[in-house]
Amino acid sequence: MRDVVGAVWRFGDDIDTDVIVPSQYMRYEADRYAQHVMEPIAPDFADKVEQGDIVVAGRNFGIGSSREHAAIGLQRAGVGLVIAKSFGRIFYRNAINQGLPALIADEETIDDIEEGDELAVNVFAGTVESRTTGEDYMLEAPDGLIRDILLVGGAKRYYSD
Repeated sequence: MRDVVGAVWRFGDDIDTDVIVPSQYMRYEADRYAQHVMEPIAPDFADKVEQGDIVVAGRNFGIGSSREHAAIGLQRAGVGLVIAKSFGRIFYRNAINQGLPALIADEETIDDIEEGDELAVNVFAGTVESRTTGEDYMLEAPDGLIRDILLVGGAKRYYSD
């Protein structure tokens, strides 16, 4: 059972990988480019995000190029989980491969969750408790291979065992 507890950072639809990690920082090591995560739309994000915080977004989070830097950057910045209405296909797989849970929620759930809310999420049960409002939500819990990869912390660990 993996629980993620953290404050919510809200983003809209169509957040592409160039926004998540701007291309000019990709030549650096992960810990350095993580200092610039979300910079084009939230310049203070990397300075203020705390370990375990949760990104909540609309449709197509992570669309764009196939760079794995986006998932790695979010994770290194401290993001413990991304919840969205939908994900760019390649970002979704890169997130899972890195051990960063990326869970889908329905529109009503996404719309109810506010910036700054504190959530407690059981990733594998797909349950969310808002410690701010007292509301409970359900997400699409990972299953099968996705669950197995997340359970061990990413594809590298999964395939090396």
